[in-house]
Parts: sequence; structure tokens; C-alpha cells
Amino acid sequence: VQLQASGGGLVQAGGSLRLSCAASGGTLSSYSVGWFRQAPGKAREFVAAFHRSNSNTYYADSVKVRFTISRDRAKNTLYLQMDSLKPEDTAVYYCAAGRAILSSLRSAEGYAYWGQGTQVTVSS
Repeated sequence: VQLQASGGGLVQAGGSLRLSCAASGGTLSSYSVGWFRQAPGKAREFVAAFHRSNSNTYYADSVKVRFTISRDRAKNTLYLQMDSLKPEDTAVYYCAAGRAILSSLRSAEGYAYWGQGTQVTVSS
């Protein structure tokens, strides 16, 4: 599965961005899919995900309510709508797909396929 992330950019605090992750070579609905982010000097961290066996969504506490993960099965594309952005949301955002089970959904080890990352910068 190849993943292509896009939609990052520079936005002021309180603004919004929508990230997209287009998949090819596989069907996203067959996988657990999610978004992670990595800020400079920090470890990659979980942001949001769908589990492959249900339609439930899972979020990091730091983005709950402000971010929304969604997918378009017809377009085989994953999205991350980010609202009320804060400077601490600044990071490279990565989409990922894999066979993660519930216990590994929030861990990078649960995902075998990764997009190239898209930079999100939130100015104060």
C-alpha cells in the first residue's frame, strides 16, 4: 500500500486545515488507518485512528473535539480535519495503515505502511 499525504501548511492559531491521505495498491477499509505526528526533537505520537474491524474512531486526548478523522471509501482516501489549531499542534503529520489491533492502535508499531509526511505549522 502506498500512501500520499497532503494538505499541510502554515496557519494562525485558531485556524483550520484538512489533511488528506490518498492510498493506492490496497484498500484502506481493509486496514486500521490513522494519523500520527512528530514535532522537532520529540517522538512520533498518535493523533487519531479508525480500527479495521469497526467504524469507531479513536483520538489522542490532546486533539479530541478539535480534530476529526474521516474516510471516503470511494476515493480510498483518509482525512484529518483540524480545527482550533494551537501552536503546539505544529509537527510533521503522517498517515499510516496496518493490521493494528485495538491494543496497538495508538502505537506506531501497529502500522506497516506510512505516508511521506506533511508539515503543519501553527503560528501564535
